[in-house]
Amino acid sequence: MLNVAPIELREEEYMHRAGWAFLLAGLLAVAGTADSLSAQQPAGLPADSIPAPEAVIRELYGLVSWEPGSPPNWDDVRALFHEQAVIVLRTGRNATSVFDVDGFLNDFITFADRPDVQQSGFSETILRIHTTVIRDMAQVWVRYAAHIPGSPRPPQEGVDFFLMIRQPDGWKVAAVTNEALIPPEQLPAVLRD
Repeated sequence: MLNVAPIELREEEYMHRAGWAFLLAGLLAVAGTADSLSAQQPAGLPADSIPAPEAVIRELYGLVSWEPGSPPNWDDVRALFHEQAVIVLRTGRNATSVFDVDGFLNDFITFADRPDVQQSGFSETILRIHTTVIRDMAQVWVRYAAHIPGSPRPPQEGVDFFLMIRQPDGWKVAAVTNEALIPPEQLPAVLRD
């Protein structure tokens, strides 16, 4: 056996690796749940009546954009996610946070309750979208611009990667990761202008 010194990781490297580990664990849990659900539940909706994954994601962005005084219906947002979804979001220049669905919604609700957001609303606009579907799984990549109307700050662009799974009641978000402030040359070709 080799005698190897332990690798010391900087905090941001550790968080990056920990985020990936949580994401992988979440995806494995979702996959296991999907197998058990398909064995326990009836067929559900006919395949041709289920909105495509891209339509679900477009609906999500529509729901989390709102006019002043008209916050989202958070139950409608929750309905688009698998109950065991994992959300890993960029929360600082070198930091990410891992959420379950409730944690994600609570974080968004806290943001929506800020006085400036209550007065101005919030807009998260899809700039580019790319979807790949393979049977009952899909990935949807979104380049977006987020903005508080009336804010002196320009819209902040970012990229969200969604992993989705087809359930008896339709396509659900199983996992999300995101990145912000990406130089255009680092974007995948399908998300560039």
